[in-house]
Amino acid sequence: MIRYIERTKAYYRAQGFDRDYQWAMNTETPFSKPAKPLESARITLVTTAVVEPNIPKPIRTAKSYPFSEAPAQFDTAELSWDKVTTHTDDRETYFPLQALDARIAAGDIGSLAPRFHFIPTEYSQRHTRDQDAPLIAQHCLEDAVDLAILIPL
Repeated sequence: MIRYIERTKAYYRAQGFDRDYQWAMNTETPFSKPAKPLESARITLVTTAVVEPNIPKPIRTAKSYPFSEAPAQFDTAELSWDKVTTHTDDRETYFPLQALDARIAAGDIGSLAPRFHFIPTEYSQRHTRDQDAPLIAQHCLEDAVDLAILIPL
């Protein structure tokens, strides 16, 4: 058994943080049933995979990009996961653009939104909740998105 929360607390302590990470606690589920069937829904992707690695991590903010500008390879080196048994060499395994296009062509999904969205990994839940999430939500409304696929790395 891996004691994930205890290991994460130890990791942040080793990084010099004075307080343990406070896990998000939601008393209500922030999701809703889709208003229309998948066959007519507009889909987008929201990822933590880094689009612009030249922007330093401390000043990255949420941003939306045209799907036509999706990089062939996102920068995922600084993100944390088991890199011994998994990798992000194949973009399609974590950013399934070709699979979505195939489902749209088959009529299983209505359409792809014009933009996908990046949210940086943050130690601050408040920043994510109060700044990044509202910006992405506004962009999704502008693009008439019905469903967002969340891709945290």
